[in-house]
Amino acid sequence: MTEWRNWSGSVVAGPRAFVRPKTLEELSGVIGNARKVRVVGAGHSFMPLCETDDVLVSLSDLEGAVEIAPDRKTVWAPAGWGLDKLTAALWAEGLSLINQGDINPQSLAGATATGTHGTGAELGSLATQACGFRLAMADGSIVECGPTERPDLYQAQRLSLGLFGVAVAIRINVLPAYHLEEKVERRPLAEVAERLDELAAATRHMEFFVFPYSDDVIFKTLHPAEPEGAFVDGNDIDEAPFRIACEIGKAAPVLIPSLQRLMMRLSAKPTRRVGPAYKIFPSDRTIRFEEMEYELPRANGMATLKEAMAYIRRKRMPIAFPFEFRLTAGDDIWMSPFNKGPGASISFHQYARMPWQGAFKEIEAVFQAGDGRPHWAKRHTLTPDDVHRLYPKAPDYLAARKAADPEGKFANAHLSALFGL
Repeated sequence: MTEWRNWSGSVVAGPRAFVRPKTLEELSGVIGNARKVRVVGAGHSFMPLCETDDVLVSLSDLEGAVEIAPDRKTVWAPAGWGLDKLTAALWAEGLSLINQGDINPQSLAGATATGTHGTGAELGSLATQACGFRLAMADGSIVECGPTERPDLYQAQRLSLGLFGVAVAIRINVLPAYHLEEKVERRPLAEVAERLDELAAATRHMEFFVFPYSDDVIFKTLHPAEPEGAFVDGNDIDEAPFRIACEIGKAAPVLIPSLQRLMMRLSAKPTRRVGPAYKIFPSDRTIRFEEMEYELPRANGMATLKEAMAYIRRKRMPIAFPFEFRLTAGDDIWMSPFNKGPGASISFHQYARMPWQGAFKEIEAVFQAGDGRPHWAKRHTLTPDDVHRLYPKAPDYLAARKAADPEGKFANAHLSALFGL
């Protein structure tokens, strides 16, 4: 038995075996002979999605290469590749992903299977970019599914949580390679709230970070641009002073409000850079945190954020991290929290070295009151009754799961409890 921990350190598993198959034949043998199987990517899930006491599989060493369609509008990509490796390989071929989140170590399979997303009022999650899957099934066989081939399996697999099989390759939509201009500046929260629709319409990507005890935001936009010479890699936000503030806040929580207002005063200088999209999208996030994220109807997003901030201030809660606010397009994926229409995403974080459980429970109630649904890989407390109430397609999803994996080989304790398996 070995020990595995997720990125934040809050999820611990003791799998009987942790395997890194190099070939499809080896992977099929591992799956066929296992009692239970879960697959791990970069460990950026905060829920125990990867937890198992039997076989934990990493696909990082699995054979595979990018296969570009003749029209260059789609590619088959190795599902176990990290988004960092995949986007660099695509760029070398003159291609880019349609959208990305703000970190890129996650595997392609993990990002699509949980509905991971970036920001952009007209852009969907990474799951919306997937249009085909090659899966290793519970008996070790390899099958392919898409809109017209095994359509029920395909529809369920689009946001699968790893319940249907092990994705070995995913067909994704791509664009010709493009550059982005990144702008970061401080703005008053009141202004951003009043002009949200206007600001969202003015740029391809918009998001902001706001500390619970500050009235200003760190406002960030990304927009396609022409290249401007040699690109100097960097980060959107300097983490050094924030790391110090987190440690001071841990030692003396009463200082957190003053520290947050000070950090915002120090972030007055706007920044700008232009570079390849795959270099501009992600940022290094090295300060460990715990995270809850809820996706709300867009009309409820700003009001719910304000209520969560007001709640924290009323209770004087020692929250060291900022909220992150993003916009995402609606979709038609069965278990996507964006399938009701255009969404506003609010991420609630706490420094990993500080208590978080109580605060998350209280703020989750605020998010739920705003008609929110959680990101499946971020902290939440949904029950089977909640799942069926929030997702009308849950019965179809579970029927497809039973057909694909009748013995529940790919279900762990968390997923069994979540879906009432």
